[in-house]
Amino acid sequence: MKLVRKDIEKDNAGQVTLVPEEPEDMWHTYNLVQVGDSLRASTIRKVQTESSTGSVGSNRVRTTLTLCVEAIDFDSQACQLRVKGTNIQENEYVKMGAYHTIELEPNRQFTLAKKQWDSVVLERIEQACDPAWSADVAAVVMQEGLAHVCLVTPSMTLTRAKVEVNIPRKRKGNCSQHDRALERFYEQVVQAIQRHINFDVVKCILVASPGFVREQFCDYMFQQAVKTDNKVLLENRSKFLQVHASSGHKYSLKEVLCDPTVASRLSDTKAAGEVKALDDFYKMLQHEPDRAFYGLKQVEKANEAMAIDTLLISDELFRHQDVATRSRYVRLVDSVKDNAGTVRIFSSLHVSGEQLGQLTGVAAILRFPVPELSDQEEDSSSEED
Repeated sequence: MKLVRKDIEKDNAGQVTLVPEEPEDMWHTYNLVQVGDSLRASTIRKVQTESSTGSVGSNRVRTTLTLCVEAIDFDSQACQLRVKGTNIQENEYVKMGAYHTIELEPNRQFTLAKKQWDSVVLERIEQACDPAWSADVAAVVMQEGLAHVCLVTPSMTLTRAKVEVNIPRKRKGNCSQHDRALERFYEQVVQAIQRHINFDVVKCILVASPGFVREQFCDYMFQQAVKTDNKVLLENRSKFLQVHASSGHKYSLKEVLCDPTVASRLSDTKAAGEVKALDDFYKMLQHEPDRAFYGLKQVEKANEAMAIDTLLISDELFRHQDVATRSRYVRLVDSVKDNAGTVRIFSSLHVSGEQLGQLTGVAAILRFPVPELSDQEEDSSSEED
């Protein structure tokens, strides 16, 4: 993401002009744009024209519109963002108050104006515009007959390819069908890796599977690379890291990122940090339940006692339609930071973010036990019963 201009007043009102450069920037933009904001961007509008003879024709024109945002739609697989709203600035093609949908595109700038820029949104702009936050991890999660090729960026897990091949069982005295199907499966996975992974950007490719599938696959891949003189694979051999996973499904990626050998290799990536923070929370919940809480009310009470060491919060909560609710989460984040706590904002498109979403989207690891909160929790549950 490229920051072209930033005009924010002392009362936190103002506008920012940005240019999304990569597909992931669309996800950042989705988290920046909120209902009620003003968005100015270039778009295409179908316009009807009437000639002097009275015949009516239509043609498409490119024009710049300013919309008051009413609805936002994000396609996570295609990384496309559509913003619907009413026109609030006079235009020769579009009447005031007329509805239009702008599809924000990579490498085309837009200007976003808000009445109130909060700290969470401003921090996201800083992260999006920092080149150090770009995607640098790929993962191949596989089992016999099933593989997922994923890109793990700081903000989301993108499934780039799913390979499925029916593998017949081994038969007594005849394994040829099984071996041929397995070879065909490995070949398709290799093609998916070459098609979807940019070795210039990615610094580590995790190959994860149960059993010996990963070893057999890597042996096959590099044997074929030697036979076909595939320099790209051979030069990047050191980037491949083999780790255990319980299955070839996408959710196994969480346990892969938890692996200590992987964590040390990816120590500087946000995705690994998120997974470790969630893992620490679960361990604390198991061994010291007085130091681990989830749910907004409980976490806010812990914050009032200045007890929060690490706050885990999903970015989904900051997209809440109700301004008061959204502000409540922003105040919580600011307060934890003021009290020298660590705040980890989880992406709802990451496997770790999905898990945090099941725990209400907000959780906290405390500096010291707060047994009163546990007592309140028990009291409230007994009242409900």
